[in-house]
Amino acid sequence: MSDPDQDFRVETTLRDGTAVTIRVMRPDDRQRLIAAFAKLDPSTIYTRFFSYRKEIPEPALERIGEIDFVELAGLIATIGAGDDETVIGGASYVGDIGEDGKRFAEVAFTIEEDYQGQGLATKLFGALAAIARRHGIARFTADVLSGNAAMLKVFARTGLPLRRQRESGVLHIELELEPQPS
Repeated sequence: MSDPDQDFRVETTLRDGTAVTIRVMRPDDRQRLIAAFAKLDPSTIYTRFFSYRKEIPEPALERIGEIDFVELAGLIATIGAGDDETVIGGASYVGDIGEDGKRFAEVAFTIEEDYQGQGLATKLFGALAAIARRHGIARFTADVLSGNAAMLKVFARTGLPLRRQRESGVLHIELELEPQPS
């Protein structure tokens, strides 16, 4: 039986009025993802990967066909349609089981510079969190450079219980996705 999240697709609008589609990554997105990565500023690449890279890592491209929303999830934000569809952002998570026996997932986001500050990361986070909850993910984790104020704001604005731990210029973030007892 196929997972209904495989067909996940949302049409939304950014703060500046740009129409955007948020949908699941597909194997046919390979060239769109390579093209999007090639347009990123080195600082954006460093913020995402904590190192400079000239190309998107091949293992990341190869795993697109493995999206199952338990072990791996990947969403992209695009503008345009058909041959003119262009990737402007993405979010992913890699799932695992924590020491407490609960499922967690490490999340990562990349937003093309022209679309940063328009609420796209927040929209991607919301979609990814909803999918994660449906697939038994109890919390998100992320390692964020301490200077990445924009991403730290996205996490803080979720309203979810959040823990931070600093280690050498990197903040380890944990966000609880499960409802908390009241």
